[in-house]
Order: sequence, then structure tokens, then C-alpha cells
Amino acid sequence: MIEIPSRLEGKTFPLYKLEQLLKPLGYTIGGNWDYDHGSFDYKIDDEAGYQFLRVPFEAIDGQLDSHGTTVKLGRPFLLSHKYQIGIDDHADGGNLGAAFNQFAEPQDPDAMFPEKYIDIGKALVKDLESQLLD
Repeated sequence: MIEIPSRLEGKTFPLYKLEQLLKPLGYTIGGNWDYDHGSFDYKIDDEAGYQFLRVPFEAIDGQLDSHGTTVKLGRPFLLSHKYQIGIDDHADGGNLGAAFNQFAEPQDPDAMFPEKYIDIGKALVKDLESQLLD
């Protein structure tokens, strides 16, 4: 994980407005959200896993599944997930287990981030600052 200091840190936005601005730019709400926090993820590449720019946020009023929630942005960071190839040693058997556990566990959820993508991540943060703050 590589943190990228940003002018976005601590800024607040209506979640709905943030979604409307970021989704057309290629950001998605990461699957790791909860009712009080989540992140916007931008997939940079999928070389030997996935490389993301992640922009975390937390709800400051209401819950993320509620209408009109305001969120505060955290420090963006670069993250790499490296997935194992082949059979998942911890996969559940049977149809019910397969319905919920479709994907292999990460081989290394905090894999080293490829250096060649760091400048891309920094440029993405600058673009976000321009889109949201200027």
C-alpha cells in the first residue's frame, strides 16, 4: 500500500453527487463498504492481480445506504491484490457455497505495488483534485 497525500483529505461531499462525478471517470464503489465507510476504487491494471487507486470515505451523517448521506474523504492510496492461480484451498464445496464464494482468495492482498504505476496513481489523484476541488 502506498499512500498519496492529497488536498481531498477531510473534504466532505454528498455521496450521491460524488458517485455522479466519479463513476463516469471509471471509479466504482469498492466491495468492502460497510454502513459507515467505504471507498471509491479505480482499477489501474490487472497485471498479476489487480492494481487500484483507492479513495476511502466515511459517513459523517446517516448511513451509506440512506438517501442524502454526506461523506468525508480520507487519504488516497495505491493497493495491489495478487490472486492465486488454480484451486482455492479454502473454497466451500457444494452449490450453496459456490454461489457465495465464486472467487479465489487473494494470494497476497497487500502485494507490492508495481513501481511503474505509481506515477499513474499520483496523476489520477491530481485529476480527482481538479474535478472535485477546482
